[in-house]
Amino acid sequence: MKKKRFGLWTLILACLGAVIISGGTVFLIMGRQVQSLQATNESMGKINTIYNVLYNNYYKEVNRQKLVDGAITGMVNALGDPFTEYMDESESQSLNDSISGSFGGIGAQVQKSGNELKIIAPIADTPADKAGLKANDVIVKIDGKETKDLTLNKAVSTMRGKVGTKVKLTIKRGDTTFEKTLTRAKIPVTTVEGKLDKDDPKIGWITVASFSENTAKEFKQTIQSLRKKGATSFIVDVRNNPGGLMDQALAMSSMFVENGKPLLQVQERDGAPTVYKASNKLDDGFKVKEKTVVLINGGSASAAEIFAAALHQSANVTLVGTRSYGKGTVQNTLPFSDKTELKLTIAKWLTPDGTWIHHKGLRPDVEADYPKVAYLPTIDTKKTYSEGQNSKQIRNLKQMLAFLGYDVEDTSEFDAKTKAALEKYQTENHLAVTGTADKETVQNIEAKTAQKVAKEDNAYQKAKEQLEK
Repeated sequence: MKKKRFGLWTLILACLGAVIISGGTVFLIMGRQVQSLQATNESMGKINTIYNVLYNNYYKEVNRQKLVDGAITGMVNALGDPFTEYMDESESQSLNDSISGSFGGIGAQVQKSGNELKIIAPIADTPADKAGLKANDVIVKIDGKETKDLTLNKAVSTMRGKVGTKVKLTIKRGDTTFEKTLTRAKIPVTTVEGKLDKDDPKIGWITVASFSENTAKEFKQTIQSLRKKGATSFIVDVRNNPGGLMDQALAMSSMFVENGKPLLQVQERDGAPTVYKASNKLDDGFKVKEKTVVLINGGSASAAEIFAAALHQSANVTLVGTRSYGKGTVQNTLPFSDKTELKLTIAKWLTPDGTWIHHKGLRPDVEADYPKVAYLPTIDTKKTYSEGQNSKQIRNLKQMLAFLGYDVEDTSEFDAKTKAALEKYQTENHLAVTGTADKETVQNIEAKTAQKVAKEDNAYQKAKEQLEK
């Protein structure tokens, strides 16, 4: 899963009745048969007539597929529902990758350092590892395309692709440059990470990035590992978690909730809600009885909200952070033979006590957040900022500099004081001292800001205080 820069905090048909979530969306497999799409009523007859008239009589030749896609997209957009959409092959594949918790790729963790795309480390037993790629290797080209001008996200997406296809990399190692052709393979994504608090090793900090096919299994293993290391309480962090598979969220929720207590309600257009309850069937008898706090924020959506609400309402777990996203509808996907998919809203989900949080979100018991600078948008690095200029981007840059301890005024003007602060920053961080904010300087400032933001995690500190009560 690609990692967002700090300023951007910014499925699948299974057995009948299964519930799933991905990318901030909950999916419920419909319990009723999808009827064959036939133009048997007046409305469909009208659509069919218009299609034929346009295709056969428009003054220029018309692409048949464009008409079909346009008709489908128009019907979907008429609903005014951002969670109902017609997805092309690429979007469908991306959705399926997010659900499976894996993707086709080479298996190398990379980072952008200045203009260089560097390998942090190859993942064991992946194409990158087998090809002998090493940490600090620089990927100069991908299929002949220079990487120096590619964003990190673009470079990563270029190296990903269908399992079994090939990608040619030009690698620089020290003074040597060579080429490697790798065959993409299925690369698993780890969605759960756990570690002991550096100041209090009895606290286990577990970050859940999304809810994919193996998340509940990873979560259980992480709990067991932290217990062996001495953890006697846990902070479960689902901030900026956009969702995932609902069966995983239910399994994880059940670990904290007494059997028989509600975890979730799902209500379709007609009929009473279906209530899902904690059980050994969901959690395999694995229970977490240690004191726990859950961290949420505006990026916590769908499955993350289901998990947080279940623990809060049915296990009396304290929520710390900021109000969650508020995604309370349920979708189903209908795949087609051309690898496109229709994703449509068919129900809403409710918290254990029957509350619908759509557009409202979950309110934390204890409000706390990162410093405000964490939510500044990233700076446009296609421009260089210099003395005499005035813009909102410059003000954001100055706020980051102020956060890092440099003396600047809170204005949008690039004045002499700003230039002096930049020169001091560049000197202290071994950058070319120009007094201007070029791409390298801006990226360095953003990285330093992100590092300091992570250290000043007020919500995490509040969560620790709750565990100590």
